[in-house]
Amino acid sequence: MSIHARTVTGPTHDSPLTTHDSPLTTHNSRLTILKLTLLGTGTSQGVPVIGCGCRVCSSTDSRDKRLRSSALITVGHLNILIDAGPDFRQQMLRAGVRHLDAILLTHEHNDHVIGLDDIRPFNFRSGQPMRVFALPRVAAEVRKRFEYIFGRPIPGLPRIELIDIEPDSRVQMDGLSIQPVGVQHGKLPILGYRIGDLTYLTDVKSVLPAEMHKITGTKHLITSALHHDYHPTHMNLNEALAFVETLTPEYAWFTHISHQMGRAEEMGTQIKPGIALAYDGLEIDF
Repeated sequence: MSIHARTVTGPTHDSPLTTHDSPLTTHNSRLTILKLTLLGTGTSQGVPVIGCGCRVCSSTDSRDKRLRSSALITVGHLNILIDAGPDFRQQMLRAGVRHLDAILLTHEHNDHVIGLDDIRPFNFRSGQPMRVFALPRVAAEVRKRFEYIFGRPIPGLPRIELIDIEPDSRVQMDGLSIQPVGVQHGKLPILGYRIGDLTYLTDVKSVLPAEMHKITGTKHLITSALHHDYHPTHMNLNEALAFVETLTPEYAWFTHISHQMGRAEEMGTQIKPGIALAYDGLEIDF
């Protein structure tokens, strides 16, 4: 299996960054069917929140049970994870994931990286280190937070190969091309990802104009919508709806949802057609 990252400077004649091309390169027909599974759609606290008895946290609706945000890309035999937060083990078991080929990190906050220690069973099965793609700043933070992993090799510890990427990198995996997208988590630059006709953005407050061309033409959009009120580092519901209206995808789902958003059943009647709150376990074929 070939997995690597290369850097591109912008749209070229054969670049999939134009609106006429799709950011998916296939060298094998099995890669034409892609699936994204939302393993978690909650905020850093998850839903229900510890000690909270609100209507959402006490709901019996499975759509109101939200693990920390993460997603799994499945393409033929490939399984590629976006973010490994504190619910990583539970998410892998619940989804029945038996092998994992790589992890893409959006940023260094604990709810997106602190589950990396639990990659060990995948290391043991494959005999190989897990390839983890991240911004250089994020990779440096992973090395600091998990210093014990990168020291003298000790049997039983996780094995990680950190690979630096930038917004203008391109991650290639067996003919699948993944385009990082630079977005702003408040003032913090982080990454989203576009795969084929799907764009996955979490913890996003804004997308810089220079990056918008990468997600123009997206048919399936997953983006964060925290709750109804203003927040300095996350889009609220109205901001997310305006963002969707700008991109005009065929379908849009909101993720990274707080218990303050409201119950999934009630919110389903308040959002425009073609737009919905995502939920844990949602599978999107694209």
